[in-house]
Amino acid sequence: MTVGQHLHSLADDGYAAFQRKLLPNVSPERIVGVRTPLLRSLAKELLKSGEAEAFIATLPHPTFDENQLHAFILSAMKDCRRCLNEVERFLPFVDNWATCDQLSPTCFRRHKAELLPAIAAWMNAEHEYTIRFGIGMLMQHFLDGPDFNPRFLDDVARIRRDEYYVRMMQAWYFATALAKQYDTTLPYIEQQRLDRWTHNRTIQKAVESFRITTEQKAHLRSLKIK
Repeated sequence: MTVGQHLHSLADDGYAAFQRKLLPNVSPERIVGVRTPLLRSLAKELLKSGEAEAFIATLPHPTFDENQLHAFILSAMKDCRRCLNEVERFLPFVDNWATCDQLSPTCFRRHKAELLPAIAAWMNAEHEYTIRFGIGMLMQHFLDGPDFNPRFLDDVARIRRDEYYVRMMQAWYFATALAKQYDTTLPYIEQQRLDRWTHNRTIQKAVESFRITTEQKAHLRSLKIK
């Protein structure tokens, strides 16, 4: 049985219908409907058996679920250099926000020096979901403690793209930055250094956060661009 056939044997039609509503830019016939815990479990099995190598070597995959499985396999890889190379090879084939956001290699946490140049390249790419992934990795790994550098805020603010999923990730990044680095991030909102849509969406996401104080939320609401 091939990996694709195995995935079809795990399909949940109700879950597939639910996913199709969340992923309007993915062709409905490409969504098999395999639940995330099953995909994670299968990724571990393929890695343990050695079959993961052959699976990730074959791109593009015909289904969304195979792309998800690919993302989970890369996320569990332990060799960071190999993982970075495989992420680079996979990113051009990522065509939706869910696969983009599921791709989160745990090995990156231990190799941040190697990760930064890759993030810079991803955020300067042409491909929509490569940019989104780069911003997401910057948000996940470089907003805390000594890993944070104020210039990262500039790097994200400079991105000017029309794609919804890029701008949404920019808003998510700045809302998280407000929660973790409020004083350094606030001037970007006060000085309106983001486009109007991203600015207002950042405020909306920030005021929904329990990590933002009541006083901070009141100030942020006053900065909304009408």
